[in-house]
Amino acid sequence: MPTETLAYSLYVCLECGWIYDETLGMPERGIPPGTRWESLPDDFQCGDCDIQKRDTHMWQKLPA
Repeated sequence: MPTETLAYSLYVCLECGWIYDETLGMPERGIPPGTRWESLPDDFQCGDCDIQKRDTHMWQKLPA
């Protein structure tokens, strides 16, 4: 039975335009490549402006 793999996604911070790429993760912050958005802690912060993941209205999933 074939297993379906879900495509990785990109999420953009609407405050500054910084993009979190699930395929890359953020190794410099201890987040390995392949880490899904849903697996990030709520206090995860934007790489540029420190908006937190829990501020959901400030993040948008980019279309594939």
